[in-house]
Amino acid sequence: MPEHTPRASAPAASAAEPAPTLHRVLRARHLTMIAIGGSIGTGLFVASGATISQAGPGGALLAYLLIGAMVYFLMTSLGELAAYMPVSGSFATYGALYVDEGFGFALGWNYWYNWAVTIAVELAAAQLVMQYWFPGSSGMLWSALFLGLMFLLNAISVKGFGEAEFWFALIKVVTVIAFIALGLLMIVGVFRGQASPGLQNFTLGDAPFVGGLPAMIGVALIAGFSFQGTELIGVAAGESADPATQIPKAVRHVFWRILLFYVLAIAVIGVLIPYTDPNLIKTDIGQVGVSPFTLVFQRAGLAFAAGLMNAVILTAVLSAGNSGMYASTRMLFNMGVEGRAPKVFAKLTRNGVPINALFATAAVGALCFLTSLAESQSVYLWLLNLSGMTGFVAWLGIAVCHYRFRRGMEAQGIDPDRLPYRSPFFPWGPFFAFGLCLVVTLGQNYAAFTADRIDWVGVAATYIGIPLFLALWFGYKAVRKTRVVRYEDMKFDETPLREKKSNCDFPSLPRRVPR
Repeated sequence: MPEHTPRASAPAASAAEPAPTLHRVLRARHLTMIAIGGSIGTGLFVASGATISQAGPGGALLAYLLIGAMVYFLMTSLGELAAYMPVSGSFATYGALYVDEGFGFALGWNYWYNWAVTIAVELAAAQLVMQYWFPGSSGMLWSALFLGLMFLLNAISVKGFGEAEFWFALIKVVTVIAFIALGLLMIVGVFRGQASPGLQNFTLGDAPFVGGLPAMIGVALIAGFSFQGTELIGVAAGESADPATQIPKAVRHVFWRILLFYVLAIAVIGVLIPYTDPNLIKTDIGQVGVSPFTLVFQRAGLAFAAGLMNAVILTAVLSAGNSGMYASTRMLFNMGVEGRAPKVFAKLTRNGVPINALFATAAVGALCFLTSLAESQSVYLWLLNLSGMTGFVAWLGIAVCHYRFRRGMEAQGIDPDRLPYRSPFFPWGPFFAFGLCLVVTLGQNYAAFTADRIDWVGVAATYIGIPLFLALWFGYKAVRKTRVVRYEDMKFDETPLREKKSNCDFPSLPRRVPR
């Protein structure tokens, strides 16, 4: 397979003036908050109540725990790869090196599209949020304003993006912690005038498990969407100051924090609000006044709860869009460096910003302006469905890349104990993650096939990402005549990590001495 660029940089400018490179300035706190910022959003703040209404408090908790375990295995797989080879191309680069160059090509474009469209989705959502304070205002105006803000945060420098994302995510984290703390106080009956509900809502009607296995599967699908964004650590690894230590730390911290946030928040909602409450099924982002978080804050005596949660949701929307612009820009840049996208996207500014990739990504984000021509909510949902499958495809790719990476090491007698970080669950972790993720992916719209009449339009909107990914993969293979990389041909000593000099120097992986 063709030689890969040893480090993410723009094409050489001149002998007198070295070409600019990505700046390794992101710290552990940035990496942690970037992943949290991409994962905690409207799915938790607005739609979490629907999971309890659908599967009951016990069913929702069990579904989130199961999907959380899957994500943990994926994160340890990605952590092992990213700590060894910290590049902005992340799993697209790993796919090209350890699976097939066409596989990496498809993963890269798939992921770029995923987050580029997510920008448009979040900006469309921001229009709906702003209607709370400014009813009747121009949606196009808000979209342009927020798109410009995201562009500037990413155009200044990666440190500027990291700091902005840190504070965006911190607001969400503080809100979730305050929600859980207040909820627990209400559960034990601390607030005067309010008797503790105890666990009666867990035994109400059909609770704790409502709707049986089909309902749990449906909630598991929602949970899968909620956890998407944790893989941003792999993309940000290319600009981490000390990947060998920061990536493993971020992997551990991010997973447990996100899991605890979701599980504890859903537990609090399930105890305080019965699953039969009609407000729980209202998942429209424009109905923030009846979101589970707002209802609990109001019961705690916070009269301004709706306005507070609307501000937090706006922060969540901007944070997700900001992270999406960063992730898609870096993925497109790295594909330009490695020859899987036009070289024009490999151009960097002196501040280490892939400016052309940023312009292209922002242009796709401008699709949100379509909401000015139609009903905002319908366009929001259309864009969401269009990009929904791509995140799961990326997760499947991570599991495949990690499995083949380790099998290649074994085939060449390379000792995995010398990796900067070693996943403790190989090979069962990637197997479990791949299998469960495949079930979640294929089951996205399983309800359509159980109805009296199949909604083929809805099915096509849900699953279009799968044939699109396969078309990119096999189309690239057909044009470039690529083959699946044999374990014996994998080039571990020539990876980008070998010659990447940062604040830490990584040794190459030593081969075992035959006995």
